[in-house]
This record gives sequence, C-alpha cells and structure tokens, in this order.
Amino acid sequence: MRKGIPNLGALQAFEATARLGSFSRAAEELALTHSAVYRQVAGLEERLGVALFTRVRRRVKLTEAGEEYAGRVRHHLDQLEKDTLGLMSRAGVGRHLHVAVLPTLATTWLLPRLATFSNERPDITISLSVRTLPFQFNDQPFDAAIYHAEQMWPGTRGIKLFDEQELLPICAPAMLEAMAGAEHPMAEMVHLHTTSRPDAWRRWYQAQGRDFVPTMNAGPRYELFTMSLAAVKQGMGVALIPRFLVQHALASGELVMAADAGLRVQEAYFFSYPVANAPGEALRDLEKWLKESTA
Repeated sequence: MRKGIPNLGALQAFEATARLGSFSRAAEELALTHSAVYRQVAGLEERLGVALFTRVRRRVKLTEAGEEYAGRVRHHLDQLEKDTLGLMSRAGVGRHLHVAVLPTLATTWLLPRLATFSNERPDITISLSVRTLPFQFNDQPFDAAIYHAEQMWPGTRGIKLFDEQELLPICAPAMLEAMAGAEHPMAEMVHLHTTSRPDAWRRWYQAQGRDFVPTMNAGPRYELFTMSLAAVKQGMGVALIPRFLVQHALASGELVMAADAGLRVQEAYFFSYPVANAPGEALRDLEKWLKESTA
C-alpha cells in the first residue's frame, strides 16, 4: 500500500474543482453531490496539511500551492487515462494513438481523409483532442500532434503536411454585388477577425499598399476559422481564410473573393511527435500514410 498517495477520488475532485472553479460544476462533471466533492477536497487539504483553495462565500480560488499541485495532478491523471486507453486498445481490437489537432483542420481536412486510413488499418484506433496553442509533450497525454507553425516544434520529429500558402479575402456573392461600383468595395464591409491570426488584416492592407483604418479593426473576432467561415456564408462580413479551406466554395460560386489579392504566409501544417520517445509501429504507420496522402 502506497500510504503517501491520496485517494484517487479526492484527487479527481480537486482537479475538477481547480479546472472548473466551482464545487458545483465539479460535482456535475463527476456525477457527485456538491457536499461529496467538498468533503473530498477538504479531506485532501487536511491530509496534505496545505490549503489548496481560498473560499469566499460560494467562490473558490486556488492558492499558489494549490495551483502548482493542480497542474501536477492533472498531468498524472491525463497520463493515467492515456495508459488505460492504450491498455484497453491493445487488449481489444488493436493499437491506440492519441493525437492533438487544430479544430478546423481536423473537421475540414483530417477527418475526411482519416476514414480511408481507418478502413485500411482497422487495427489502429486514433483518438483526437483539440489543442489550439503549442504545448510540451511531457505535460500532455498525446502521442503526436498536428499543428500550424513556421517550423517544426523543438524536440520533435515528423513531417510537414503542407504549406498554408495564402489567406484570401472571402465574402458572400450578395455582399460583393451590393458594393458594385464602389472604388474600394471592401472598405464598407465589416471585417471579421480570426483570433489565431490577429494581425492578418493589417498585413493584408500593408501588402496592398493601402491604409488600414481603425474601423476595420472593430469587427467581431472568432476563435476558429470555421466560425469565421460560417459568418461569411451568412453575409456577416469579409474574412481572411486559408485557400485550402475555401477552394471548393470558390469553385462552386458559393463564396467569392472580395479582392483579387491574397496574403502570402510562411506557416505550414506539421505532424510530429517527441524525439525523446521511440515511435511505435502504429505511429510510424500513421506518419507514412499522412506523408503519402499529402505527396
């Protein structure tokens, strides 16, 4: 018996409360009562002899020690989940890979292709989780990641899937028609912004030798390209979207370019995994298939 390790239920209650900022929300996620989660966390604090939260009425806030401990507990719980899923997969139908992906790339580019891989390799199960920011593999339960960057992440190896090439100013046909005859049709359009490319519009205007005025920066901001694209289709404004995401909509006439100029970008999409870990056969097979599918 490992007497130094707290009860797993207490650790889960603490991690959920720390992540969600509420005993009630943690209780809902864990399918427990509010009082049960509170008792678990209070018992953990008593065992550790350290205050993990400060409590002000119904609100809780992590102490400095609690914030540090929450990160460590979350890492170990994620790793335990990964190890459990891996064992279940190996004991069942085959091998399991957990890959971090960008949400828009996953839904528009990866998943339509992944069906082919699953048909060819039914012995390999691939789970996907969304990550929009860079991370360290030793802090996350992933075997590999597909991400957007200027170069491959340090400490990793893998392949470049494809270059992003350029962002295009896209709008609905009716919006462009409404601006017919204007000297600069885009000037009166609402400019939609994607938070992962916060300076894209300014760079586009600079590349065209045109002024970027403050009103153009006042448009709504969306976290994902899929959100910006959906807003464009509803006629809510003009957005800069990667060419590969809109090429079919442009070809069909569903969307149009608001100006005949794109913004060239240096970033690309990569698939990689940590150098420190020797890749297993399943990971090598997925890498080979991705390389062949993007050749």
